Amino acid sequence: MKRFLVTTALEETWPTGDTPLLLLGEWCRLYGRESALEGRDYSVARYHWDDREKLYQDYRYLESLYEELLNSLAFSLNSIHNTNHSNRYWRIIVGPWLGYFIQMVYDRWSMLSVVLKHEDIHPVRVLKIDPGCYVPNDMDTFLSLFITDYWNEHIYTQILEWMGVALETVSPKGQLVDMDCNGSVRVVAARLNKKFLGWFAAKASRYSCRQNDFFLISSYLGRVNDILLQLKLGQLPSFWRPEAPPRKEFNLSSRKWILRADRHTDEFAALARYLIPLHIPIAYLEGYGELVCLTKSLPWPESPKAIFTSNSYSSDDVFKTWAAQKVESNVPLVIGQHGGNHGMALWCFSEDHEISISDKYFTWGWDRPGSERVIPVGNIKGFGSRVERDRTGVALLVEVAYPRQSYHLYSAPVSTGQWLDYFSDQCRFVETLDEGIRDHLMVRLYSQDYNLSQRVRWNDRFPEVRLDNGALTIYKLMKKSRIYISTYNATTYLESLSLNFPTLIFWDPRYWELRDGTSLYFEKLKSVGIFHDTPEGAALQLNAIWSHIDEWWQSKEVQVARQEFCERYARILKRPVDVMASLLREIAKS
Repeated sequence: MKRFLVTTALEETWPTGDTPLLLLGEWCRLYGRESALEGRDYSVARYHWDDREKLYQDYRYLESLYEELLNSLAFSLNSIHNTNHSNRYWRIIVGPWLGYFIQMVYDRWSMLSVVLKHEDIHPVRVLKIDPGCYVPNDMDTFLSLFITDYWNEHIYTQILEWMGVALETVSPKGQLVDMDCNGSVRVVAARLNKKFLGWFAAKASRYSCRQNDFFLISSYLGRVNDILLQLKLGQLPSFWRPEAPPRKEFNLSSRKWILRADRHTDEFAALARYLIPLHIPIAYLEGYGELVCLTKSLPWPESPKAIFTSNSYSSDDVFKTWAAQKVESNVPLVIGQHGGNHGMALWCFSEDHEISISDKYFTWGWDRPGSERVIPVGNIKGFGSRVERDRTGVALLVEVAYPRQSYHLYSAPVSTGQWLDYFSDQCRFVETLDEGIRDHLMVRLYSQDYNLSQRVRWNDRFPEVRLDNGALTIYKLMKKSRIYISTYNATTYLESLSLNFPTLIFWDPRYWELRDGTSLYFEKLKSVGIFHDTPEGAALQLNAIWSHIDEWWQSKEVQVARQEFCERYARILKRPVDVMASLLREIAKS
């Protein structure tokens, strides 16, 4: 039976009437829009990465393809800009975008390939979108674009055109509105104050900075330790803030080139070589000259002894371009671990990228056998933190949400269907709690919603449960809590464990695969009741310890397991500033 293929949740591309539908994935069904499908004959295509072994094998393939495409892209950009920069230079600047882009496009192409091979479909209806409408200016704008249905609609259209599929075009209803970006919570007053203080500190820094000072930006050390570290390094403290890259117009005529082929001659590699020139951010092509000029006008040190950051290496294109230039002058680039999951996940693009561009990489305690770049230091983000909890407070359940379609790959749920499995686990946890404990539950929603309707889903399932929309920091919520419950493998539980805050952890091991050697540490946490691989197990543990959390948490076996885990993944140093200063001086000398 012929079906009409639906690729996104944009209902203006859906046919009216009784035409049977094939939804490409769960991302096409928005919660609260059930009426759009009510009474209709439809099915949902099976998601290819529900086979997690396939996901891992695809990641390995994309790793190899990424290296080839990066080499080809470096060659093309050097030719276009009349430069002779190294592959490492271009890896620092374009590497994050390139990795994200080919991993996302591979997912979209794979789903279309499977459906077109096995299903009988009508010509696909797509939106008529200008070619440059969804080309980002820089990496930062790309991060806000790819979560939208409109960007994905544009990508699907281009892939279908490349595959030779018959298309019907329709005009968008009104302006192309980015509805997916409206889910972020803003704390306006606090952020405005921080922005002003950051601006003032950056202005003052141009007068205190020397040309060979160590350069620190987005260090994650915290303001006090940042100051102490710079004093320890023998320089007056400087505080730098991210700079916005220049904005230029998209020029289609400058993008009529295709990356050269090397080893990978398969169908997807050919598609990637075709799409990359059409989508590469404007800052790397049309705006590259102005971007370089901007970096040369910055008041940053001309010949820094070393560069250190824990965050600016990904989406801060001005910093990346400046740092790439300095790296080519043999200035060492040192990167600090940004968050959790690193050192544990079976695969993680961001971890691989960070290590590959750095001269030295500071972790929160773990190492990489055979890699001299990776140095176990400690939990930089948690240095000096203290939290006093409320022993009569709430049980804090901390949630996560992901973009409805895949983005860069790491061991975590991918796409809407797998997040729905995650949400189902949260519901099973709450249902298993004793009623008295449920009355003391606080659910902290993820601050960005991605049109998943987190609040509405929770209100529909458990209208009595209190919700926090993510506006308050985790630390402020912890002060109101007696126990912290982490539900995904990321930063939050590493901080709570390092703070010696009573913590429960649960997640589905199918979606958070661990690398060799890591499971041992989680098994130790599991043996003392901290870690659980089912929501029911975690809820039963909370039921059992609710009346004597301190007694359980302070027991010798729990503390030994916690300390061993933290030593490996969330180490807190007694004298972090001294350790950091010693390491940076040693790196600068070598």
